[in-house]
Amino acid sequence: MTSRFLALFLIGLLASAVSAAEVQFEKVTDGVYVHTGELGGRTQANEGLNANIGLVVTPGGAVLIDSGATFLSARDIAAAARRVTDQPVRWVINTGGQDHRWLGNGFFRAGGAELIAHASAVPDMQARSGDQMQALGSLLGPRFAETRPVYPARLVSTPDSRLELGGLGFELRHRGGAHTPGDWLVWIPDRDVVFTGDVVYVDRLLSVLPVSNTRQWLETFGVLETLKPKWLVPGHGRVTDLPTAQRQTRDYLQSLRAHMKDAVGQMQDIGVAVRSFDMKPFETLHNAAELHPGNASRVYLEIERE
Repeated sequence: MTSRFLALFLIGLLASAVSAAEVQFEKVTDGVYVHTGELGGRTQANEGLNANIGLVVTPGGAVLIDSGATFLSARDIAAAARRVTDQPVRWVINTGGQDHRWLGNGFFRAGGAELIAHASAVPDMQARSGDQMQALGSLLGPRFAETRPVYPARLVSTPDSRLELGGLGFELRHRGGAHTPGDWLVWIPDRDVVFTGDVVYVDRLLSVLPVSNTRQWLETFGVLETLKPKWLVPGHGRVTDLPTAQRQTRDYLQSLRAHMKDAVGQMQDIGVAVRSFDMKPFETLHNAAELHPGNASRVYLEIERE
């Protein structure tokens, strides 16, 4: 353990007297675990971590799928990982540019982990890190201490690539992004499990951001349909299967794009287009009422630009 890492770890222990996120990894299949985040938003209680985090244990070391939103949440993720395995965290794979996917990177780099992402993720991280830091800093106050933007150094620029650690293959699929430009799939064929990051939301409604691209999002989702994984670990929500992901993510995006394409083609007012979309199949998803109007408006504007 480096002196820098030890110092950061001790700071984290002191901060834990105030509060600690409840991070717990549950087994999905052999050597594969997930911490399932809360369905609600970022809060002081969850230290900004309301997303799923993956842990894969190999004979050559452990791999984290995403690093959490802050130094403190990264510390809690590391502690939870140690309760599962004695293997050190060798890699952290960031699945996209949303804050809770990468702002914990600094903690793990200090401990010697290699940070990995798609090349498209880093410009997005750099462009939005200021806003992300300000928002989380305002929310968390002292519990945001030691959090700094630390960008992945090992970048993958191809649509399809394969990495191997301890004899276990990690296949990475990128189709231009989804929720954020760097969103990709982490497919582990020997375990029949895929980590989707924010390509898939279940149990709660997905969020379309100004940086999202819903056309490419659906192209990325199409890769899942060719993989046909037994276990699908979404970015948000419980570990699930492909049919559930299709109903709650793909169908919403397809329906919203089709509706807005017709509205734009008919030169319909954006407000009318938003209100006339049929939300009944999706209204039971958590946050649907709050998130849908913004989603619909952004998709309308996206269709206009296409």
